[in-house]
This record gives sequence, C-alpha cells and structure tokens, in this order.
Amino acid sequence: MDGVIPLNKEIGQTSSDYVYKLRKLLHTKKIGHTGTLDPLVNGVLPICVGQATKLVSTLTGSPKEYEGEITLGRSTTTEDREGETVEEKKLINPFSEDDLKDTFNKMTGDLTQIPPMFSAVKVNGKKLYEYARAGIEVERPERHIHIYDFHIMGEPIFDIKTGYQVIKFHVKCSKGTYVRTLAVEFGKLLGMPAYMSQLTRVKSAGFPIEETFTYGQIEQMMDNNDYSFLRSIDDVLTDVPKHELTDEEWEVRVSHGGFLEPEIDSDKEDKLRVQRDGVTKALYKYDKVRDMWIPDLMLLNNK
Repeated sequence: MDGVIPLNKEIGQTSSDYVYKLRKLLHTKKIGHTGTLDPLVNGVLPICVGQATKLVSTLTGSPKEYEGEITLGRSTTTEDREGETVEEKKLINPFSEDDLKDTFNKMTGDLTQIPPMFSAVKVNGKKLYEYARAGIEVERPERHIHIYDFHIMGEPIFDIKTGYQVIKFHVKCSKGTYVRTLAVEFGKLLGMPAYMSQLTRVKSAGFPIEETFTYGQIEQMMDNNDYSFLRSIDDVLTDVPKHELTDEEWEVRVSHGGFLEPEIDSDKEDKLRVQRDGVTKALYKYDKVRDMWIPDLMLLNNK
C-alpha cells in the first residue's frame, strides 16, 4: 500500500494520534504525517503510506493555507483560546475595515518569527512546551518565513459588551510559520493584545480540504474494500516537471542511482520527476557544479 491519504483532522486529536490509528487500521508500520497540527486546529493533514513516506520532507516543505479568526482585545499564554489571559484591553470602537486591510498588507512577504513557548520546537534537546509547563522561559531561535497572502474574509465582528473584535482571515504561508504568532503580531501592529481564536488548515501538499476524508469515512471505505482515499505518488507530484526515461537512462543510469545529462528540457531551478512507462521512479535536482541532474529521492519500487 503506497500513496498519500488526504486526511481531514478533527479538533481534539493530535497528528500522532492519527498516525497510530491508521497504522492499526491499514496494518502497516510505514506511515508518517506531513506537518504537525495542534490539537485545537482541524483540517488537511496528508498522511504518507509505504513508499510515499519518502516524500514526507518534500510535502512538509510545501506552502500551506489556513482560514481562521484573530480576536483583538485579549492575549493568552499559548497565543490561542486554550491559554490563560495575559492581557486585556477592551476596544471602545472597532477598527475600520481599511485599517485591518492595511495591517494584513504589512504582514506579507519575508518575515522573522520567534516560536511561542507553547510549541514543539526543541531547545537543548527539550521541547519548548516542556519548559513552559515548568514555568521556565528560554531563549528561542528566530525563524525566517514567507507570507504569500494574508487577507481579511467577510465582515469583522465587534462585541460591544466584551470589547473584543473578531477578524476572519485567510493566509498562505511557508513551512515553519506559526499562525498563532501571526495573530499576536497582527494585534501588536494595531496596539492591541490578540490571540488566534480558531484555525483550520484548508490546503496542504496540493490537497484542498474539499478532497479530504475523515478517519470515520476511511474506516467505512475499508469495510467496503474501497481504497480510493489513497492517492498515488504520481497524483501527489503532478506539479513537478516530468521526464519519461529512455531505455538507456532507466537501465544504465536511474535504476542504479546514476546521473542524467544536463540537456533534459526542464527548468533547472525545479526538481525533475523521472518516469518509466508513466510511473514516477525518482526525483532529480540539477547540480550546477557537476552540470548534471543528480538523484534527490529514489522511488524505484513505485508501481
């Protein structure tokens, strides 16, 4: 069983919970997820099975898209709704839509983030949330991220009783982005405490949320011997330029992990998906020093 499951993760479960459950359901040990989602976050969690586990780092590194809510007027220890209140500052009047749009625009492009204390980033071999639970503050490494798009969705909601303003948003971001921290930074630009009050991952590794399956749906499909929830390696890599191998390239070079000539017609800034009879057998990348295409990821057993 080789391929990728576009799973729809539910709130309250960890990414590792699903890996464990799917190992038992599919009767295979070779399973891995492509980017942790916090228990309070739901949405697209691609799960790699069999040969596709070799793609975990490739898929984890792809941009991701989220929809969620930022609440202005309160900040929390965890930067989401689960944490204890750190600061409150009630709004008398809501921010205008123009002010909010300007703030979103300021937060696109290359940014630097410091991971929240309640995160799985390791410092000195220990996860930050372990320090946080012990009440210990440690210096955290900066992360360089890229925000491709960050914009408002729908009408902001202002609650005159609480003094909170809730803004729905959509963001497309690079690997390593903490959307919780984006929410906090958004508030700082407006001079307000803020936290991420809701988040759904709506796209990852090319899978939109409309094409995902819940764990319950996968169980039912398995009972009916329906494996259509499992997408092939070739389906997942459709955006990667491809090259159909000649007999010589396959038998003499690729099947033995060899290099390919630079004349292959493909953008040398991209990876290259090499195929045999329409089936992906490896990913190659261009090496400027050698002036050759060299192996990046071998998938020789893909069928």
